[in-house]
Amino acid sequence: MSDKPKTSSCPMCKKPAERAGNPSFPFCSSRCRHLDLSKWLDEDYRVTTNITDRSLPSEEEDE
Repeated sequence: MSDKPKTSSCPMCKKPAERAGNPSFPFCSSRCRHLDLSKWLDEDYRVTTNITDRSLPSEEEDE
């Protein structure tokens, strides 16, 4: 096996982000982690899903 540290690309800046000893992983730094959080809070990112009748509570269940 190789002793090479496991890295991946930071989702924000694409710089290498090491897993070991990095509390901000998968980001390379706390700055990139906070930039990503800011995008979620500003609603630049969204999780979309179709709402179906099955996902809504029925009126019969409320009684």
